[in-house]
Amino acid sequence: MRASQEELNLIKKAMDSEKKVRVFKRYQALYLFLSGKTRKEVAQIVGVSPNTVTNVYTAYKTEGLAGIVDKPILGRPTRLTNEQQAELKLVILSKIPSEVGFPAEFNWTAGLIGKYIKCKYNYDYSIRGITKMLDRMGLSYTRPTYVLAKADKQKQEQFVQDFAKVKKTCWTAKFSKSFL
Repeated sequence: MRASQEELNLIKKAMDSEKKVRVFKRYQALYLFLSGKTRKEVAQIVGVSPNTVTNVYTAYKTEGLAGIVDKPILGRPTRLTNEQQAELKLVILSKIPSEVGFPAEFNWTAGLIGKYIKCKYNYDYSIRGITKMLDRMGLSYTRPTYVLAKADKQKQEQFVQDFAKVKKTCWTAKFSKSFL
């Protein structure tokens, strides 16, 4: 198979800018095949099967250079619809768990979100699945940390000093009893 010099230059340019080895090999196979080498020769040079050379050439003929690159892998569709995800996001952002039926809970955790999804939509999600969904929804998942907003620094320092004294006296009393 022969191609014009312009076509070969386009393939060479795409090949030179490619970073993925798999795609580079496809460009290389196409370039060699269109330069006049046989399928078998190209397969041996590039290290692929002759069928791969044919598949690459067919993809090039039907889709052009866009047919050579890897297609995005979509994976399984989400269980929750876009509307349900938008509703879930609104609940997470605007309400605390105790407001939607989880008494004594004040922070959303991945586990609580999973329970909420199970109750509301009847779908089971793993913790990892929930954190990935939160990421897709534009939310970041962090573990909650608790900060005492009204903590009195003086009382904290006093406690540390008092505790050190109590700890010392307890240890001394215990130590002296063991030698009696």
